[in-house]
Order: sequence, then C-alpha cells, then structure tokens
Amino acid sequence: MTAITLDQHAPEPLYQQLYERLRTAILAGQLQPGAALPSMRTLAAEMGISRNTTALAYELLQLEGYIESRVGSGTRVVQVQPEQLAQMPARPTHRHQADAAPPQDLARRCQLLLDTPDSGVEDAGPPGEVRSPFRIGEPDVAAFPYDIWARLVAHHARHSLPTVARYQSAQGYTPLREAIAAHIGITRGVHCAPEQIVLTAGSQGALDLIGRVLLNPGDQAWVEAPGYTGARGALLAAGAALVPVPVDQEGMDVAAGQAQCAAARLAIVTPSHQFPTGVTMSLRRRLELLQWANTAHAWLVEDDYDSEFRFSGRPLEALHGLDRAGRVIYIGTFSKTLYPSLRLGFLVAPMALLPGFLAMRRLIDTHLPLLEQLALADFITQGHFARHIRKMRLRYRERRDALVGALREALGDLLEVAVPEAGLHLVAWLPATLRAEDVVARAAHYGLPIRTITQPRPHAPAREGLVFGFAAVSPAELRAGVRTLARAVRADY
Repeated sequence: MTAITLDQHAPEPLYQQLYERLRTAILAGQLQPGAALPSMRTLAAEMGISRNTTALAYELLQLEGYIESRVGSGTRVVQVQPEQLAQMPARPTHRHQADAAPPQDLARRCQLLLDTPDSGVEDAGPPGEVRSPFRIGEPDVAAFPYDIWARLVAHHARHSLPTVARYQSAQGYTPLREAIAAHIGITRGVHCAPEQIVLTAGSQGALDLIGRVLLNPGDQAWVEAPGYTGARGALLAAGAALVPVPVDQEGMDVAAGQAQCAAARLAIVTPSHQFPTGVTMSLRRRLELLQWANTAHAWLVEDDYDSEFRFSGRPLEALHGLDRAGRVIYIGTFSKTLYPSLRLGFLVAPMALLPGFLAMRRLIDTHLPLLEQLALADFITQGHFARHIRKMRLRYRERRDALVGALREALGDLLEVAVPEAGLHLVAWLPATLRAEDVVARAAHYGLPIRTITQPRPHAPAREGLVFGFAAVSPAELRAGVRTLARAVRADY
C-alpha cells in the first residue's frame, strides 16, 4: 500500500485515483485473494487524505465485487472472476506493434479528423511530462471541494444505486435536469423546461450528438474562423462541409457567412466569449444571426462553455434568450466549472428536435453513468455549485490580472494583450515582425510549451497571436512562465 501515490493536481478526484490503483493491483495479482486491506481510517492517515476519500474508494470496489468487508475480519480482497480479468488494461505494445492503420482502412471523415489540428485543450499526459503553466481549457482542479463531492457520491452509492440500477432515461437523471433548468434560467436567461434538456458527455458529446442528428454527409455548416477545433471535429465526423466564417471585434461576421453560403444547415457559435479571441458577440450581430437562421431554416448551436466566469458585472444573457423562432440549441458543460474528467454536459433542444435526439442517444450509449448525475443534482440544489462558482470567479480574476500585468511588464513592447472580461484564457497579439511559429519554437527551446491561434489557411487570422490559459496555476507560476517566455523571445530578437 505504501507504493500507492495520488496526485492532488490531477483532474481525477482522489477517491477515483485510489479506486483505480487498488483495482489495478487486484487485477494484476499484486493484491492476492484474501489479502487484508488497512481500515479506511488507517489508510487515510497513512496517505494524508480524508476518510471520506478512502471510504468512497472502498465502497466502489465493494460494489464491483473486488473486496468484501465482514465484522471481525475487516476488509479483504475476494477471488477475481474471469470477466473481471478481461477488464485488465492491456500491456503497452512496442511502437512497431501499434502502428496507425493505413489511410485506406479509415473512413474519409476519420482521416480528416487525423489531419485536423488539435483543440488546444490538453490531456493530462504521462507523469513527468513538461506541461505549460499556460494550459488552455483547464480549471484549478485543486480548489474543487472534493470532500463535499465524495460525501454526496458515497451517500448515493450506499442508498440510491439499488433504486436506479436498471436502465434509465436517455435524457438523464430528472432531478439534475430540473436543477440545470432552474440554474440556467436565472443565470443565463435560458428559459426551458427540464424535458428539453439532454445530458451529454461534456460539450463535446453534445456537439457530436447534434452533428449526428441534424447533418447529412455533405451538408454545409458555418464555423468561426478562428474557432474551436472541437466543434470542427464534431462536424467533420458527421460528414459536414465546413464554411469558415471570419470573426472580428463583434463576433462572427454574419454578412460574410451569408456571402459564402446563405443556405448552410447550421452554425456553431460562441457568442458570450468567443474561442479563442475572447470577443463578445454584439447585439446587432446576434439579431442578424437569428434572422439568418429563421430565414434559412438553419439551426444555431450556442456553445456557452465558460460564461459562468465573467469578471465584471453579471454574465451576459445567452443568445438562446433572444430566440423567438426556436432555432437555437444551447450547450453547457460542467467540465470547466467543476473538473474536466467529470465529463458531464447538456444541451437544450427545441421540443420539435427532442425525439430525434433521444432516438440517436439510445443507440449511441443509452445514457450516461448515473452516480455522478445523482451527486451533481445535490451539489447544485444544496448550494455548493453556486458557492464554488463565486469563489473561483474571484480566484480566476486574480490570476488573469497577474498574467496581464506580467505580460505587459515583460513583453509590453512586443505583445498586445487583449484583456478578457470572462473565461479562463486570454490572447496576446504579435507584431508583424514576429511569427507565432518562431515564438513557439524559441519557447520550446526553453522548456515552455505554448499555443498559438491556429486556423487552416487560407482562413488564418490576419494577425498571429498566442493563447495563454491562466486558471490552472498560481499567480507566482504565471509570472515565472512569463519571465521564461520573455527570455526566449528576446534571446536573439
């Protein structure tokens, strides 16, 4: 047990890490049948974690039949069944054994995905990998109230699972949908019934579901340029033909989109906080977009991915709140507000589309795992969610200000910093004398991975820029990262 280590900064909660490590040890035979495990209290003390964490990990292992607890004999490993052994992760293969499939064996849309730049959202990566302090799309997972969450999950693991163990609604847990409807109605002006909400595997799951339901191969779809590559990927996976529409200081240029393709089937937009530029779509553009969708009988997909974190005033009301014709599909996610590996999001569908969404959802994966849905419903209704958002909004504003100040002090003569009013990242624009790829190469030489605004040519932005996340690390780490960047940029400039 002393070999088990947990990462306080990993996106997975500690109880999930402990569960996975114990489960792997049992399946690998490192913990033999009949082996006694420490008591929950003893293990918590030895590892420096809460008793709730060990209790929840043990609870999950017991529910899945890996351990058993008996009065007088403590907690012991049970005999692993053949079907459990089949779940053991495969051993890593050598490079030559894991070569990618040749292009002719892949569907065209899959090959397009392989050729598409990544989204800019970083995976955890292997231990010891150098990671940038400017990680994009990653909240401060260390600040999440894991003890509260573990208590809620443990409660439902003990008391609720037997009543919901059968197949459930494809839409998701009803009390959670009710809590979401109440929350977004108050905070985002999205007035909907719980029956319109479909729970998804994050916002990416919602985008994928929308593409499957609304697009035929070859249908044209507007995407922001520059924009979120995850949205592009979901459309490519559905076989859509992408129409890149330029973004300026007012957001997506609707007139430019109409000039290119007035008969597009749908458009994906981030009006509250455009990714990656950070601009907010003006009211004029919002009304133009709604008018186009109504006239063209097109669908608007509003990705409201980090609108909760607005640093001045209350969050702007969503595009959905202006829609009178029922053409907007609203997407939200808890990956940014809570922790990324939770993988819970949702979409708000017009009632006319709901049967199609549910029919497709049942055939994809029936429904999401339920335990986290049960816990999240309580997390929202008991007020923990609102308190967490208020706390994190102040923390992220402090980090934004620290990054802006550091960039202006160290590189103010070279970078034009766009100060965002919301979100978890900012953009710094480069002068014509500096190329983004050169800055990236110099920074990498100094051990600092950074990202640029990327967009396939000929749709690349007129100006090149760097994208800096600021939510995942402390102000001191952000300042240190900027100092390294400044040394790299000025090394031979």
